[in-house]
Amino acid sequence: MGMTDPIADMLTRIRNANKARFKTVNINMSQMNINIAKVLKKSGYINNYDKVKNEKGQQMLEIVLKYPDAKRTVITNIKRVSKPGRRVYVASDSIPKVLNGFGISILSTSNGVITDAEARELRVGGEVLCNVW
Repeated sequence: MGMTDPIADMLTRIRNANKARFKTVNINMSQMNINIAKVLKKSGYINNYDKVKNEKGQQMLEIVLKYPDAKRTVITNIKRVSKPGRRVYVASDSIPKVLNGFGISILSTSNGVITDAEARELRVGGEVLCNVW
């Protein structure tokens, strides 16, 4: 049986590993998950990501989480916006800010998977995948 929403699975695994203060988390490999990990790394929310094989020999995406100190986490919350049952699209002039600019939105656009700030700069709209703060 296939997974209906691999992006939500990725975000949930990151959220749970972050709360449990794991150093790394393994996520199912897909091109969209790699693109989201690239954006999270470029924005400074994770340390790194790498392609690894699990014990069954399947390709997995290993994400190295980032913690500034023993009590705080870099990712306070990560929330899925557009879902398979309800897609959320925005135009370039109506991209919402997350916590007045303290967080980011990750969008899937015609220019690839980018942050809300990059989408405003490039003046492109797209599907709002998730919000991170």
